[in-house]
Order: sequence, then structure tokens, then C-alpha cells
Amino acid sequence: MEELPGQGMALVRSMSEMAVIDRLDAERARLFALLGRLLSAAPDAALLDGLRRLPGDPSPLGQAYAGLAEAAARHRPEAIEREYFDLFIGVGRGELLPYASYYLTGFLHERPLADLRATLGRIGAQRAAGVPEPEDHLAFVCDVMAGLIEARFAGDPAEFFARHIKPWAARAFADLEGAGSARFYRAVGALGRIAIEIETAAAELPA
Repeated sequence: MEELPGQGMALVRSMSEMAVIDRLDAERARLFALLGRLLSAAPDAALLDGLRRLPGDPSPLGQAYAGLAEAAARHRPEAIEREYFDLFIGVGRGELLPYASYYLTGFLHERPLADLRATLGRIGAQRAAGVPEPEDHLAFVCDVMAGLIEARFAGDPAEFFARHIKPWAARAFADLEGAGSARFYRAVGALGRIAIEIETAAAELPA
């Protein structure tokens, strides 16, 4: 694609550059969708089989994928299900409370949840029927982020990330990575932490 007269590359991209951007966005969406799925419920045998085949590479993200593949190969579904229960449900409560309200205020169902619900109303996203968790659960915001990147919702993923994920999610993933009950989920925590670091770095690049 030729540049318009008098216009630079800031306004016009080649078709090959657009394809690279599309691939990167698709990978970002898949990553956040995977995190949302793993945080919403323990993986079943079919998902674990797919995770075992995740390719790795020397990059931080590639190493995190390789770590998740190794963890999936080492643990059986029933052991991970118990681990998920201990981490997120527990008897009374789980080891972790992966909610924006808790991380930002120390309490549940606080202003961050109300702010998030207002944003969700604007972009056309809502909690599915039968889901008991409030919308500021880490799984839910990861899933919304994936939907925004894929343009399934009418909003800006960068704005959503800056307002509803960046202020707290890196700490939540780091806590998951270091949780006493975490074995398989230690690798999920590492993957999530790297994902947040990458998004944060990308947001700080010049437009």
C-alpha cells in the first residue's frame, strides 16, 4: 500500500504490517481468554491436553507458556481441581480473593466493582446467568479484555486495561504465583503476571 502524498507511516500502514498487528491482537485475545478460563474453573482433561502442547520460546512470554505446558504435564485433573478449590473457594473462603475491590480497598463489593459495572453497561458486556462471582473477579475482567481485543464489545481495550486491570491484576497474579496451595496454578500466576507486564509496557509506548 502506498503512502498518501504528504502523509507518513503514522497514518498509513502496509498490508503486511496490518497482518502482523492482527496476529498480535489475536494472540493477545487468546492469552486473556485462556487466563479467564483457567481462573474461572479448574481445567478438564481436554484442556490440559491442549496446554501440554503449548510451544515455548526464549521470550518471557514463551518461557511462561513452556512453564504452563510443563505444569499441565505434571498434574492430573483431579489434583488441579482440588488445588483450585483450595485457592479460590475453600471452606469459608479460599486462600486468595481475586477481586478488584479487595485488592484496591481491602473489602469486597466496593467502588471498583461499581465502576466496573458502569463500564460494562457502556460496552455491552454482562455476567452470564448462573455465574455467582461478582464482575470484578480476575477471571471476568480477563475475559472482557479478550472480548474487547476481538471487538466483541464496543470499547477500547487499552482504556479498559488501564482502568480496570492494570491497578491491581499484576499483584493478584503474583500472589497466585506465590500461593502456598499453588502447584499447577503457580504457572498460571506466572503467565498472568507476564501478560500484565507486556500490556503495561505496550501502553507506555509512543502512539
